[in-house]
Amino acid sequence: MKSGLSRELIAMRAAKELKDGDYVNLGIGLPTQVSSFIPEDVEVIFHSENGILGFGRIADENERDPDLINAGAQPITLKPGAAFFNSADAFAMIRGGYIDVAVLGAFQVSEKGDLANWMILEKKVGNIGGSMDLVVAVKEVIITMEHTTRKGAPRIVKECTYPLTGRGVVNLIITNLAVIAVTPEGLLLKEVAPSVTPQEVQSVTEPKLRLAADLHEMEL
Repeated sequence: MKSGLSRELIAMRAAKELKDGDYVNLGIGLPTQVSSFIPEDVEVIFHSENGILGFGRIADENERDPDLINAGAQPITLKPGAAFFNSADAFAMIRGGYIDVAVLGAFQVSEKGDLANWMILEKKVGNIGGSMDLVVAVKEVIITMEHTTRKGAPRIVKECTYPLTGRGVVNLIITNLAVIAVTPEGLLLKEVAPSVTPQEVQSVTEPKLRLAADLHEMEL
């Protein structure tokens, strides 16, 4: 199977979904890279569960400050007007419905938009973190992930076999192979990665995909 987009390009494509004025929370791992691909003319306010509002891209080696990290302990930069507060207030913002978008990773997503992203079942290792709060409180959940496991098994499945984070919470899935929307009628294939065909995407996706009328190649 073709490799499709790199992890950085997945993050770049996800960044295009964010609109001017959005308040956005980024999950640990791949989603944190999204903050580095926001156009200068778009104002996105990033929120972190460890108590920061208004951070920017991941810091490079010359900018690192050990006191400035996101929830995944990565070094970050700050934008003018950034604010700091305790974690309880950070979660109050989430639970109060003040966050517009959560960009999260996943182990599995079902055809109904169920999300499993907190435990690796085979290893009995996991961390609930803030995902369960985020997926039920934000207005939109975007998943960024590799389309398959390292062994080639589908991550987009008919029914999740991993412990669930939330039921019916995912709106959009962005992988190295495709952009797929979760709709009441099922999964809708909207975009494919360069040189990847819809048939190839379907071959590594367990549920049946519907093809969008304007299905096209991803634009980054």
